[in-house]
Amino acid sequence: MDARIGRRFFDHPRGLRMHWLEAGNPKHPAVLMLHGFPELAFSWRKLLPLIASQGFYAIAPDLRGYGATTGWDSRYDGPWQKASMMQLVADVVGFLQGISVREVHSLIGHDFGSPLAGWCSLMRPDLFQRLVLMSAPFSSPATMQPVDPHRADHVDAAFAQLNPARKHYQIYYTTEHANRDMLQCPEGLKAFLRAYYHVKSADWAANQPHPLGDRSASTMAVMPTYYIMRADENMAQTVLSHHPSQDQVLGCKWLPDDELAVYVDAYKRTGFQGGLNWYRCAWDPSVQFAQQAYAGAKLRLPTLFLAGEADWGMYQWPGDLEAMQAACLHFEGAYRIPAAGHWLQQEQPLAVMDYLERFWQRS
Repeated sequence: MDARIGRRFFDHPRGLRMHWLEAGNPKHPAVLMLHGFPELAFSWRKLLPLIASQGFYAIAPDLRGYGATTGWDSRYDGPWQKASMMQLVADVVGFLQGISVREVHSLIGHDFGSPLAGWCSLMRPDLFQRLVLMSAPFSSPATMQPVDPHRADHVDAAFAQLNPARKHYQIYYTTEHANRDMLQCPEGLKAFLRAYYHVKSADWAANQPHPLGDRSASTMAVMPTYYIMRADENMAQTVLSHHPSQDQVLGCKWLPDDELAVYVDAYKRTGFQGGLNWYRCAWDPSVQFAQQAYAGAKLRLPTLFLAGEADWGMYQWPGDLEAMQAACLHFEGAYRIPAAGHWLQQEQPLAVMDYLERFWQRS
């Protein structure tokens, strides 16, 4: 890892021992980066020194359920609702208070870190000055509406009627066996993670994303199987069928084997359940009901959205991109970065940095 990046730990009042990476002078304006799944604070390794070089204090924590942050329960039947968005916002706010950051110049979230960043901005706009969402649009509850307690069952049933039968990856991630499927797949954890990062990157030529017209099962089934899975396969089987060749692995400059090893070592130690609990909360009716308290609330910060041109993430829930723009009072644009897939801050960090600099100049 770049010598300009430091590692720190903080004993969080909510019971976590939180690990984070930092670059730059702590007296400078802070830029906070929130990772997604299956990622780590390490996923920001390329942006941390770039942001610090522009006069910022760049910080990226391992969030609850991930990496070297400890104090969370890795059991499937543990207190998994601590991974709800409102609870995670409390983690983030407590982290900032604990490291004496009173105001954040820019909050950046990627993948599942994107909705977390959105909720942070919605719930504590006093702490954050600017918002950058990557790969996953944030669609806060637009209106007060009844919560369907059987939503997951209805979605499952619709995909099961297709031929061949399919299932949504997020609902699969709520199952007890998902962690074991990935962690203990016969091909090994390294092979699984290499394949997973490959198929969601611009390196996989089959990624040709485009907007979808509606949320019907038949329409959404055009997405790759890492999103709309075959009903008879688990996630390891899904992505390992597209494992890159040895030449492709050697040619992968954005994630060479020594950097992949950081992820392998981390998930070998923690498993995936901590991150999977975020998905369980996203589909839990009681969590959805609590979030209705913010129905109709607007994002008041200047907001930028970035995604890779080869990333299906921005289209995986039809209507979310438009809902996000409608929820933002100061939307600064949605941009797609060439030669990048889902992992854009790792695949094309210089291009991401260019968009960030222009955003900061405008706002």
